[in-house]
Amino acid sequence: MNIQALINTASALVAGDKGLLAMDESTPTCNKRFAALGIPQDEEMRRDYRALLITTPGLSAGISGAILSDETIRQRTKEGTSFVNVLIDSGILPGIKVDLGLKDMAEHPGEKITEGLDGLRERLMEYAELGARFAKWRAVFTIGEGTPSQSCIETNAQDLARYAALCQEVGLVPVVEPEVLMDGAHTLEQCSAVTEEVLHEVFRHLYAQSVILEAIILKPNMVLPGLACSEQDSANEIADATVTCLLQAVPVAVPGIAFLSGGQPAELATLRLNAMSVRCKSRLPWALAFSFARALQQPALEIWAGQATQVVAAQSALIHRIRCNQAARRGDYHSTDEHS
Repeated sequence: MNIQALINTASALVAGDKGLLAMDESTPTCNKRFAALGIPQDEEMRRDYRALLITTPGLSAGISGAILSDETIRQRTKEGTSFVNVLIDSGILPGIKVDLGLKDMAEHPGEKITEGLDGLRERLMEYAELGARFAKWRAVFTIGEGTPSQSCIETNAQDLARYAALCQEVGLVPVVEPEVLMDGAHTLEQCSAVTEEVLHEVFRHLYAQSVILEAIILKPNMVLPGLACSEQDSANEIADATVTCLLQAVPVAVPGIAFLSGGQPAELATLRLNAMSVRCKSRLPWALAFSFARALQQPALEIWAGQATQVVAAQSALIHRIRCNQAARRGDYHSTDEHS
């Protein structure tokens, strides 16, 4: 393990005003999104779509790293160039999602556990040989009556820490993703309390596993009211609640926090990130960045809709969303940017 190389990679992922492009959807999830738009659900169409994303002109101006799935990291363009080499040649760090998805947690109705630790060391070594420089593991927590339970929090936190230690062992930067879901009627205050509790537990286990905090990226949720909550707080209130929570729970050694979008509408996720930059950036010990999937991809996917004639227009939409989020990192985003 080259500690300095890991630290350099982690710092590069959140440098400047760039962010991460999360394109690591599982095959079932990708197929579901394709089906909603009438796109054939097969490997060739998935390859064509992902090729559209990674060959977007100027992508590296706003994207530091791309998170791939197992299928995508092995794919090639129609010209025969591996997707990994396309990214590297453009100056983008390739990453890989390594968890194997969510399963029901035994004896804990409504709660999920993430699987994938069995054989992970060997899979990480293979991904590193394929060219990956960082990895990602997601755990989820649902706010409800009696949830998340302490058992769910502790088990998922321990698994995140074990994953992170294995990543660093083989030379990959771990992106640690504990997501408190937006589903439910919980308030902003409830989300803040649960998010803080989850993060404290995650970092307790990261410390216990001797994970080098300077060589990780945290990918958390923003602190948000539930989708069914009657009171939907303003962007400024969400920014203040999110930053206050993070300052209570995230050590200063962590180089960067790259928010997930979690199903937020694209423009709203950008607006909330911008509010954090405007109101709080001067007092933050870590960089605030973005690691969005749908909030970057969805407009491009809808324009493309499986049509080769729409590739250029779809790529333009992707670049537009990236530039909006770059502006948000600087605190320069305005809603009028969406129509410029």
